[in-house]
Amino acid sequence: MTGLIREESIAEVREKARIDEVVAEHVTLRNAGGGSMKGLCPFHDEKSPSFHVTPSRGFFHCFGCQAGGDVIKFVMDIDALSFAEAVERLADKYGVQLRREEGDVRDDRPKGPQRSRLIEAHKVAQQFYAEQLGTSDALVARQFLAERGFDQASAETFGIGFAPRDGDALFKHLRQKAFSQEELVTGGLVAVGRSAYDRFRGRLLWPIRDASGDTIGFGARRIFDDDRIDAKYLNTSETPIYKKSQVLYGIDLARKDMARSSQAVVVEGYTDVMACHLAGVTTAVATCGTAFGDEHARVLRRFVNDHEEFRGEVIFAFDGDAAGQKAALRTFSGDQNFVSQTYVAVEPDGLDPCDLRIRQGDAAVRELVARRVPLYRFVLSNVVGKYDLDRADSRVDALREGARLVSSIRDRSKVDAFARELAGMIGVDVDQARSEVRRAAARGPAKPDQRGSRRGEPQQAEAPPAPRNPVPDLRDPRFALERETLKLVIQHPMAIGRTTSDIGVEDFTHPVYRAVWELVAAAGGPVAGSGDATWAGRLRDAATDPAVSSAISALGVEPIRTAKEPDAAYVSVHVFRLLELTTMRRIADLKSRLQRTNPVEHAVEYNRMFGELAALEQHRRTLQERTVGSS
Repeated sequence: MTGLIREESIAEVREKARIDEVVAEHVTLRNAGGGSMKGLCPFHDEKSPSFHVTPSRGFFHCFGCQAGGDVIKFVMDIDALSFAEAVERLADKYGVQLRREEGDVRDDRPKGPQRSRLIEAHKVAQQFYAEQLGTSDALVARQFLAERGFDQASAETFGIGFAPRDGDALFKHLRQKAFSQEELVTGGLVAVGRSAYDRFRGRLLWPIRDASGDTIGFGARRIFDDDRIDAKYLNTSETPIYKKSQVLYGIDLARKDMARSSQAVVVEGYTDVMACHLAGVTTAVATCGTAFGDEHARVLRRFVNDHEEFRGEVIFAFDGDAAGQKAALRTFSGDQNFVSQTYVAVEPDGLDPCDLRIRQGDAAVRELVARRVPLYRFVLSNVVGKYDLDRADSRVDALREGARLVSSIRDRSKVDAFARELAGMIGVDVDQARSEVRRAAARGPAKPDQRGSRRGEPQQAEAPPAPRNPVPDLRDPRFALERETLKLVIQHPMAIGRTTSDIGVEDFTHPVYRAVWELVAAAGGPVAGSGDATWAGRLRDAATDPAVSSAISALGVEPIRTAKEPDAAYVSVHVFRLLELTTMRRIADLKSRLQRTNPVEHAVEYNRMFGELAALEQHRRTLQERTVGSS
């Protein structure tokens, strides 16, 4: 295959590979109206979705980092492939037979084995390993699974297999399937010493899959005492298709429920993921032989709709021992990666989800997740717990270390509440805790090995209290829809008429715009201004606040964002979108209350709120559909 790919083949790939389907393997997309979809950009960190996909035109574009192009360009960027590699991968996925120009060597020919060949080799290897799990040599492997509550059906669901103890059983099998030694070595399935040999031998295997379900590596558990490799787990090394800093075991099974519930549960091992999913916690994933890091967080954010409009929750299930506490501290240091609320779920007896399921059943695993506590509070308790609070000097040290933690909290609105909690934990005055938090904030982030102020070190002056937040700018993009709707109300009351009957004061979040609407409502609503040339003047004269009077003047003269006279359809779009935003805020508030409610201790209240949430979600979808229908 040495010729350039023909243009007609490339065109066929573009036609058959729907860009929304391809992008959705990496990004959770939502309807953005106008035939467009949006989500969090996979190419840079962002808090609000600016990544748009337009299926009808086959293009994507990020308004944040300016990345954009067609489906081939997306695959090139997301997987660091050349143009030819991306075309070949999509052709293989969508069944396109590539035709090439004869005798013309490609300049961009990929080096080494094609990605599609590495994926296919892993697919065949997984099938081979799964078949071996049923052999007599795999008895110990099956016993291992059975002791942990996993039957044959469970093994099949997760694709678990067994690597024969023969040194080259898989190698011979794959060579018979026409895979080259170079492909197998590059993919991490085979290593070479004096001769080629299987990378995994005599171990229980979990296939590690990407979000689309392709097997890209394996995790191998030691089960025989005479295994020459002492490590309990071996994982696939870095390969062109396996990047451990980005891989999450179980993401292929969890991604849909993550997007639906805006929740992710991060556990520590393969069996814990299995236990969670079988117990009904279907959003569980785990890292593969490495600590949870920034790249893992970036992957999760794309799938849990983690942005300012829809804050979800990420729950870390750590062991209750010292290692679990250390993991929680490490995770806290990366907590700024999330807009979502972060929690910790720790079983009081120190059991992991797998052991908990064995001893107490599926319900106990679900309760473990339901009893989660905020990550900040968990870490704060562990920090304070290191000190002997019966001693005055230890209380001072605990206060200083705890204050550094509180001062680093991302959400500044929570700092005072956590200062109060810190004061209660240590047994000091609240004002003393607040002062120490302000001093910690003024000093800046502490070095990792810093353990409180040295004795005799001069005290820094207290930081002055933060100024009160001013009223937001009326032209802030967050309030653009409120502004446009009020412009219609003031300039075209006849057009807007009774369409606004569902709008209320709660639909306006800017205090000035809220006050303008209150004046409109007091005057009889927009219908009262129909045919009244003095309508805007009457509203302005009724205003007692100069800021509100000025806003009415501005709203009365600023051009409407349409070249033609606004009609009923144009008005409806603004009204329905405004109502949708209000519904979204109510959904966010209700989700927050649900997160704070224990479904076991307050089952009736929890179920009532859950039903209300379902109704609000349906109402939001209805408004979204009406918006699209009016466009």
